Amino acid sequence: MAPAATLSLLCTVRDCRKPLARSERRLVCDNDHSFDVARSGYVNLLQPQDRRSPRPGDSPQALEARRRVLEGVEAPLVDAIVDTLSLTEHDVVLDVGCGEGHHLAAIARRFGCGAHGLDISVPAIDAAARRHRGIEWVVANADRFVPYAEHSFSVVVSITGRKNAGEFRRVIRPDGLLLVVVPAADDLIEVRRAVLGEGVPHDRIERTVATFAPLFTLARHECLRRVVRLDRAAAADAMTGSYRGLRRNERARLESIGDLDVTLSRDVLLLRPEGSALH
Repeated sequence: MAPAATLSLLCTVRDCRKPLARSERRLVCDNDHSFDVARSGYVNLLQPQDRRSPRPGDSPQALEARRRVLEGVEAPLVDAIVDTLSLTEHDVVLDVGCGEGHHLAAIARRFGCGAHGLDISVPAIDAAARRHRGIEWVVANADRFVPYAEHSFSVVVSITGRKNAGEFRRVIRPDGLLLVVVPAADDLIEVRRAVLGEGVPHDRIERTVATFAPLFTLARHECLRRVVRLDRAAAADAMTGSYRGLRRNERARLESIGDLDVTLSRDVLLLRPEGSALH
């Protein structure tokens, strides 16, 4: 894995946005705002207005469930998502809403490119920094501001995460690529029917493309799908990692289901900046 490309982070203090420079174990801007670099190597750029709760981001239980799923039954889907890209060591990738960095680390291993991961969750980024060296890990609120300069990245990645079209367009290069992955209409449909009572699959493609218009246009769409046999624990992990805030009766239904064949599916959308010559 190649080390992360040297890119200047920007200060996230309101109305500042000056470049940050390394000074021992801190990042400091010209206005003397400073941010400590954690022992594991990440930097936390969150501001008070970024915190809607004392610990923003996914719960520890959701992170653990997602880790088991991504390293288990969804590992082939992670590889298939990486397969949709064709990068070189000269590319620089930003994963927004990267969680513990499974997808970004897989991309960096495959292509040897520069890699930067951003998430609002301190526990997720700390885990990513401890497990995946050679990648820059940042805690920040991408819904408000992506703390990098204009046109810093050849590829921006959003895996079932953030969709700040304006900020993505600002930091992506004019000839760059935006990779967006969302659960497909039939993802976990067997468990959703048993637990949530959902009978109709939810198609997110049109809504997702509309979210990024007119700043991005769809260049390619692929649907990745596999059917796996899940026991109750694995089904619970899959639901916990994907669906937050299950009601008590829904959790009771989840605990009562037995082994079943479950569809795992992702819609992969490759979008280009509007006006790109590479459509």
